[in-house]
Amino acid sequence: MQPQFYNIINDELRGSEKKHNVQDPRTEEDLWDCPIATTQDFEDAVEAAQKAFPAWARTTVPERQAALVKLAEILEKHSDELTEILMKETGKSQLMASIDIKGSIAQCMYYSKTGLEDELQYEDENTKVIATHAPLGVVAAICPWNFPLLLSNIKVVSSLVTGNCVIVKPSPFTPHAVMKWIELSRGVLPPGVMQVLNGGADLGQLMTVHPGIAKISFTGTIATGKRVMASCAKTLKKVTLELAGNDACIVCPDADLDKIIPSVASGGFFNAGQVCVASKRIYVHESIYDEFLDRLVKEVERTYSIQEDGHAFSLFGPCSNKMQFDVVKGIIEDCKRNGYDVVTGGQTTQVTQKGFWLPPTIVSKPPEDSMLVREEQFGPVLPIMSWSDEEDVIKRSNLANAGLGASIYSTDLKQAERIARRLEAGGVWINQAERPNMGAFFSGMKDSGFGGEMGKQGLLSYSYTQCLHFAKK
Repeated sequence: MQPQFYNIINDELRGSEKKHNVQDPRTEEDLWDCPIATTQDFEDAVEAAQKAFPAWARTTVPERQAALVKLAEILEKHSDELTEILMKETGKSQLMASIDIKGSIAQCMYYSKTGLEDELQYEDENTKVIATHAPLGVVAAICPWNFPLLLSNIKVVSSLVTGNCVIVKPSPFTPHAVMKWIELSRGVLPPGVMQVLNGGADLGQLMTVHPGIAKISFTGTIATGKRVMASCAKTLKKVTLELAGNDACIVCPDADLDKIIPSVASGGFFNAGQVCVASKRIYVHESIYDEFLDRLVKEVERTYSIQEDGHAFSLFGPCSNKMQFDVVKGIIEDCKRNGYDVVTGGQTTQVTQKGFWLPPTIVSKPPEDSMLVREEQFGPVLPIMSWSDEEDVIKRSNLANAGLGASIYSTDLKQAERIARRLEAGGVWINQAERPNMGAFFSGMKDSGFGGEMGKQGLLSYSYTQCLHFAKK
C-alpha cells in the first residue's frame, strides 16, 4: 500500500490540488505524491498557531518536557516505517537512516531533562534581579535535506520546550519523513502547537515576511541565509542561521596514523560528505604526507566504496538529489580539466546505471585557489594539502566561508588546543571527526551563520530574557 502524505494544520490532515514528488537518489524512480501547501494553508497554520500560543506559553517546563518524551516514544514506535521512508527519499542505507531517527529520539530525551530556569542575576542589600525566559511566539523552521528528521527535530524540540509554537517547512527534496512524523504525533500536543507545510522557496519567503511569525530558524546556504536575514529585518524577527562550512582538518606531524586514518575518512565521506561540518579540506604535515595519503586512499577504497546492491549498513550513499549531484560533478570535472592529481575516484559518467552516485574521490595538493578548496563541495570529493609552518596552516584554514567547524589531530594536546583556539570556527574537534553534540552550543563564525542552537545555550535564541527587579527595602 502506497503511503499518503499531508500538510498538518491545526492537527487536521490537508491535501492539495498541487503536488510534487521527489526521486529516489539510488534509482531515480519517482516517489510518492506530496501536497504543496497553498498561501491559504500557510495563513491558516499561522492563525492556528497564534490561537494555540497563549495557553501553550503558560504551560510549565516539566509539562513541555513530558510532551517531548511522548514524541520520542512515537519516533521509537514508528522507527521502521520512518526508516523506510528516509531510505527512499534520501538514498541512505538502513544504518544511516536509523541514525537520523535515533538522533531525533536522543534530542527529545536530552531536552526532556534540559530547559531554561529562572536565575538570580544580581543581588545586594537594596535589590534582587531574577532573569526569566518568555517564549517568542510562533517559530518557523526552514529545514535542509541532508538529515531531514534530525535537523528538523532540533528546531521543533527547542521551540516546544521554550513554550513556542512551531511550523515546520521540510526541504522539498526530502519532505516525506518529516510530514509523516508530525502526522503520527498528532494528539501529543494541543492543536496548532506543531504543524508542517510542504513547499519551496516561495513558502519560505512568506514565512520570513509574515508579521505573525516571531522567529525563523533556517539551515541552508550562505546566499539563501542572507536573503532570509534581509527579509526578517522587515518585521524585526528573531533569526538563527546555520549556513555553509568549508571545514579545515589539520593533521600534525606527531599524529597517530593508526588511529586517525579511519576518523579522517569518516570526517570526509560519512553520508557521502553531505554533512555541514564534514572535513572538507585536509591539511597534512609534509613529513607524513605521503604515508598519510597512501593509507587514507586504501581506507576510503575499502570502507566507502559504492554499494550498488544498496548495502543496508553502508556509511556511504549517493548524492541526495540531482541538484547536488550536478554541483559535485562539476567540481570533480573542474579538477580533471585543470590537471589536478586525482588519486582515487574521479569518475563522473557511467558510475552506475541509475542514481546520483559519485565515487569517493581524493585529490592530492590542488591549489589553494581551486574551486575544490575555495568552495564547500558538500559531496564525496576531498582535497589533501600539505603544510610545514603552523602560522601558515592556520592562515590557510581560516577562510571566510570556513567558520562552522574544524578538526585537529595530534598526540600533543597542548599543541592541538593552541591551534584550536586560533581557528575561526564555532566548533573544533580534537582527535575526532566533526560530529555535533546536542549538549553543545552549535554555531558558526563569519559566513557560516548567525546565532546558534543546541545545548542549553541554544534555547536562549528561542526566548526573550525578562528581568524582574525586586526592591528589598
